[in-house]
Amino acid sequence: MDFELQNKKLLDDLYSIKHNTKTIIERSNQTILSCRNLLHSFKKEIVKNGFKSVNDEIIFFKVVKQIPLIHLIYFSEVRSFEIQFPKGDTQLQQKHIKKKLGKLNRFFLYNIDFGQYIQSNQIHLDQQYFTRDYFDNLPITSSKFYFQDPDFCTPYDMLLGKLKANYQLIDYLQNRLVTTKQINGNSINTTDQVELQWTSSKTALTELIYALYHGRAINNGKTDIKVIASTLEKVLHFDVGDFYKTFSDIKSRKISRTKFLDDLSTGLLSHMNNSEE
Repeated sequence: MDFELQNKKLLDDLYSIKHNTKTIIERSNQTILSCRNLLHSFKKEIVKNGFKSVNDEIIFFKVVKQIPLIHLIYFSEVRSFEIQFPKGDTQLQQKHIKKKLGKLNRFFLYNIDFGQYIQSNQIHLDQQYFTRDYFDNLPITSSKFYFQDPDFCTPYDMLLGKLKANYQLIDYLQNRLVTTKQINGNSINTTDQVELQWTSSKTALTELIYALYHGRAINNGKTDIKVIASTLEKVLHFDVGDFYKTFSDIKSRKISRTKFLDDLSTGLLSHMNNSEE
């Protein structure tokens, strides 16, 4: 099985689901099903054929499996949160969100050593963390998943998925907190999260997306370009549209095919020069 190709197909499906569902719960339901199906296919392949080397096993559980797993955990948490979200009372809603954020912060604190290991790109414990030979070292209290299949899990692959999904979940909850404050008519001071809005063009954002992807600036180049585009759309509250077609138009330019990036560089250099005078 071509794992990379299967993950790419999943990301294509998730991109389509995002733009063809009307509610976050509907999107979550469809995303969860797609991710479960792919993980089931991965499991059958692994049980049947195994791995050619320890390094291949580490890469699968640390990188490949994480693509559907992170989405599965994130949207499962979002779905659960939204179903239980209080109706009508904005003060109760804010309390509910803050309580969930508190639980997430405790999770990160409890797993601070593993979080630092991942964030600092260390690899010396990867064989213990991301191969099944060390499954007996599975931390009992680090996950709410009471049973994990020893043929398809390692001591820390689930924890890694939860770690990365929870980072995304914090962003989601912070945005929900801001929204409830706005609905309640409360003023938002400078300590609250600021909404970012992309005010340049689709072409400009497309240039930036491709530059980040081909410059391997995000996750060492291991993140699919559609994920980068989708994330920037969400963060910057902007629909980039068919960025493949836009990029094709950019390539056909006869003058300055990287106009936006050139303008960014020119503007920064101008500021540097002026500040030195």
